[in-house]
Amino acid sequence: MRVEQFQIVQEKTKEAYILHLSGELDLSVVPQMRSALELVINRADKTLILNLKQLKYIDSTGIGIIVSVLKLRDELKAPFFVRDIPPTIGRMFDLTGISGYLTEGKEDQA
Repeated sequence: MRVEQFQIVQEKTKEAYILHLSGELDLSVVPQMRSALELVINRADKTLILNLKQLKYIDSTGIGIIVSVLKLRDELKAPFFVRDIPPTIGRMFDLTGISGYLTEGKEDQA
């Protein structure tokens, strides 16, 4: 079984920071994910978007990171969206109960 390497591609637009995640978001890549978020998470002047289109797997640690981002952005009153959630990842979000707290951004947002 081939494990797909986790990767973050950062995109900056006039209105948003978009982090395109691919591969597997699990405990082993937490430092990489935190480093990428550190640069943009407190920037309340721009929307923060996580694009999960190429994400293949997420574990409880990855979900915890998303919950942390959600809480912090809410405290900052800063926009945060999750975009292109694959069905398998969406099911994990449903099972853990965070789906109701996530706003899935559409292409015209940002």
